[in-house]
Amino acid sequence: MNMRLRLKADGRIVELRNGQEFPVQPAGQGAPGETAALEAAPLAVRDLRRRACLTQMEFAAKLGVPVETIRNWEQGKRAPRGPARALLAVIAHAPDTVFQALAKV
Repeated sequence: MNMRLRLKADGRIVELRNGQEFPVQPAGQGAPGETAALEAAPLAVRDLRRRACLTQMEFAAKLGVPVETIRNWEQGKRAPRGPARALLAVIAHAPDTVFQALAKV
């Protein structure tokens, strides 16, 4: 049986079956908690933004990213990676401090 795979722009690999995409997880990755954390990412980003009482546009401006990025994160189309993921983790613990520091940049 042949598998049809597609490399997505964000680095994910998906299998194409019956016109639908299914995530393919590389061997040796995906600790049990890791998958749950990634699935919760859209809700986590939205929750962080709402706790800060910011619109998507305001949140994007404070982080220095396009508003489309925030929308994609919140809708689960993409997940924050690398520095963005680290920044969001710090915002979760000390939002006022982070936003003050970012305002000075």
